[in-house]
Amino acid sequence: MTGGRVLALDLGTSSVRALVCDASAAPLPGLLARRAVEPQQDEDGRAEVDPDVYVAGLVECLDELSAAGSLDGISVVATSSQWHSVLAISADGRPASPVLTWLDTRAPAPSEPADPEAFHRRTGAWVHPLYWTAKAPFVRSSVAGAVRFRGLPDYVRGVLLGDDSTSLSVASGTGLLDVGAGHWDAEALAIAGLAENEVPPISDAPGRLASKWAARWPALATADWQPVLGDGAASNLGAGCATSDALAVTVGTSAALRVVHGGDEAPDLPWGAWRYRVDAERLVTGVAFSGGGVLHAWAVRLLGLDKDAEPTVAPGRSGLLSVPLHAGSRPPGSAPAGSGLVYGLSLDTSAEEFLAATLEGVAIEVARAAELLEKAFGRRLEIVLGGGATHASPWWRRTFAATLDRPVLLASDPEVGARGAAALALNLAVDRPVEIVRPDPGDVKAMAAARSRYDALRNGLDQPH
Repeated sequence: MTGGRVLALDLGTSSVRALVCDASAAPLPGLLARRAVEPQQDEDGRAEVDPDVYVAGLVECLDELSAAGSLDGISVVATSSQWHSVLAISADGRPASPVLTWLDTRAPAPSEPADPEAFHRRTGAWVHPLYWTAKAPFVRSSVAGAVRFRGLPDYVRGVLLGDDSTSLSVASGTGLLDVGAGHWDAEALAIAGLAENEVPPISDAPGRLASKWAARWPALATADWQPVLGDGAASNLGAGCATSDALAVTVGTSAALRVVHGGDEAPDLPWGAWRYRVDAERLVTGVAFSGGGVLHAWAVRLLGLDKDAEPTVAPGRSGLLSVPLHAGSRPPGSAPAGSGLVYGLSLDTSAEEFLAATLEGVAIEVARAAELLEKAFGRRLEIVLGGGATHASPWWRRTFAATLDRPVLLASDPEVGARGAAALALNLAVDRPVEIVRPDPGDVKAMAAARSRYDALRNGLDQPH
């Protein structure tokens, strides 16, 4: 599909958003509705959302745009959604459980596959509490009766369109998909204790609103709802990183590095990286971290600083080392929430130094992951920074450039996920951004010294005890 305006939905972890994009997939100023999402979290690792409250937030966003006349002329709806969520659905179609988000770490890891490396190559994933291999049995243990399992975006589509099938992209984030073949993996289903009729059918066919909602939003009655795109894949497309020569670094609530590539360009998958699908033609290989913008929010709250506070100390000069595992580690790591570490505190440590070290730790983890991916792809990649957290923090952008020791590009709009979904729906490529963040030589030297100390500490933590 080409031309026209697009309604782009972003089903995020901390908010649900609906925005209108123009024919170039650029968000139109002022045509954005947002509702906050607050996962219910406990110290035991719980991170749930109520699926009906979530849908109600999205409905409010669409009502707001509709009341302003902003939905007029929309012919296509594109959706970017968080990966890895799961909930149980009862026989009457009602939720039988809350949605477990990617943040939920309570599920114990089940039995290992017969050949973990072969399983990783096939599914692009691991048997881990992030994925349905662990989450689905955990959810099943808390519900009664026959249920089927769906992701949050599948449930949203089921409510609005009457079709709760899943897309190839969303399916690839479950850890149950054979990403090369494009179908559910038999061994992964067996590990999860799932029959194929308990997981959603996979379809990338567009859909239409159910009559109830078409009457509520008549401007969308004939719009085509395109298959949902996993937020990581969408962010790459929205940042202009749709080819294998570019590495997108996206920092929102969490942080991730990703490379989009064709199947014929796929390198051997290193053990520390995952691989999902963009669509039937393209894959995305990357590394993700649970700590991103959430750590900035945590640090300023802890320190009593303004929510938009920036460090006053230059990058690499905090004197502290912060290992950003506060929210646990993503697979293949298994560090639980509460594993963060701050080393080097003294009675003279300032709030600004503590905040700086927190952000430096994320930048160093990103640099370590960039080296892994560049080694896998066998070349130096152009790096694009994107996501709300990097757009909000010039200091963090400066630190990323210094830690990576190269000029980096800055995505032209913070709404990279929604923009990427819109671009795919319009069958166009977003241009790579032109704004450059150049590293300061003094910052590079200071961050290199901090990185050396950090690596010694981090590598020691990774050793078995």
